[in-house]
Amino acid sequence: MVKDDFRRGDIPSSKQAYKTSLNVAVPAMAEMISISIMGIINMAMVGRLGSYAVASVGLTNQPRMLFLSLFFALSVGVTAIVSRRRGEGDQESAKACVRQSLIIGALFGLAVSVAAVNTAEWVMKFAGAMEDTIGPASDYLRTIGMGFVFQAMSMVICAAQRGIGNTRITMICNITANIANIVLCYLLIGGNLGFPRLGVQGAAVATVGGFVVSFILAFSSLLKKDSYLNISIRDNWKPDSSMIKGISRIGGGSMLEQIALRIGFFLYARVVAGLGTDSFAAHHIAMQLLSLSFTFGDGIAVATTSLVGQNLGRKRPDLSMMYAKIGQRIAFVIAICLSSTSVLGRFLFASLFTDDPAIIKQAAGIIVILAFILPVQTSHIVLGGSLRGSGDIKFVAMTMLLTVTLIRPALSYTFIYILDAGLAGAWIASAVDQSVRLALLFTRFSKGKWTQISV
Repeated sequence: MVKDDFRRGDIPSSKQAYKTSLNVAVPAMAEMISISIMGIINMAMVGRLGSYAVASVGLTNQPRMLFLSLFFALSVGVTAIVSRRRGEGDQESAKACVRQSLIIGALFGLAVSVAAVNTAEWVMKFAGAMEDTIGPASDYLRTIGMGFVFQAMSMVICAAQRGIGNTRITMICNITANIANIVLCYLLIGGNLGFPRLGVQGAAVATVGGFVVSFILAFSSLLKKDSYLNISIRDNWKPDSSMIKGISRIGGGSMLEQIALRIGFFLYARVVAGLGTDSFAAHHIAMQLLSLSFTFGDGIAVATTSLVGQNLGRKRPDLSMMYAKIGQRIAFVIAICLSSTSVLGRFLFASLFTDDPAIIKQAAGIIVILAFILPVQTSHIVLGGSLRGSGDIKFVAMTMLLTVTLIRPALSYTFIYILDAGLAGAWIASAVDQSVRLALLFTRFSKGKWTQISV
């Protein structure tokens, strides 16, 4: 995996290298998978209320991600800087990065929460909500918007912990939070054990409860004296212009990526929403499976980002290259297994969310297309994580802008409304988008210039 002329020192054995990767990747995958599974369980509970409920919650996904795009960008910057400083052995700079990021996250988190609460109905109308979904979708977005500040702070802390390779902490935070979410969903959606029956609104309240639990656990991890990233009230909390500039430089490129992603996904969802409530419900069911598969790739990408950044900090670009390739191999094998399982269990999976035979049949057909997408998706996710870990954020952002923001919505509209391919056309467009993305990221990765970027 590392050419002889690129070596900078001793290379670990294949067994040791894979063990190191998996030690970081497995907790991250467990965390991401738990989040996805909990989301599927939540959606299954909501689905019993009817297709309007599935569509209502599904319509809020991209607006929610758009509101949080700033914090996804901030998290990428934090992970890249903290992992590089850990590799350089500069603990104080890593801790300073965490403190500055918490201040930024708190201020902007409050602003985003206020914006989400006050613009919910307008946003959902723009997202394509129909007469039967505009009310519950707006209420859902308005409620979860109240918890965005807690989610933002938790995201920043977890990003820093991932940067030092401490994925076990983030796993514990998010799995615990999602268990709390599930319990609250059970109590509030259907009104069980004497609790009020809130329906879709109950799912929103449960989600906010999960945000709060995650924040409390994440923040507690920073208060431990033996923590590499421990903080206290006695630390220097004054704004540090040089640190803020460093975070902004990397986060700025990631912000462009997040905006490109969210606008692209938003437009994509808007195009699909025009097919009607039942079709959008089938689409969202398939998206749940896509999200589940995404979590495997994302968990490996988290490990790859951390290991790439740390080894570049140690002046070992050869090891960064090796761990990136190991991540790609692991992701590809998992994707093939997921594709096979998805096709075999497509009808069973769809039936978890609805009893409507027409929606189940439509969703099952889309899952067949999805099975071909999964190996491509997991591969480009890990490649993107490798480049982010090196600080090569701008290229990833431009790739997202081209593929997600431009290619996917344009092809979706063409396939659905001009070629009359229906919902299948939207997923074919997604397959083309992700294939182009993989080709671009693989070409960039293969050239190796990302190993020379300073952070």
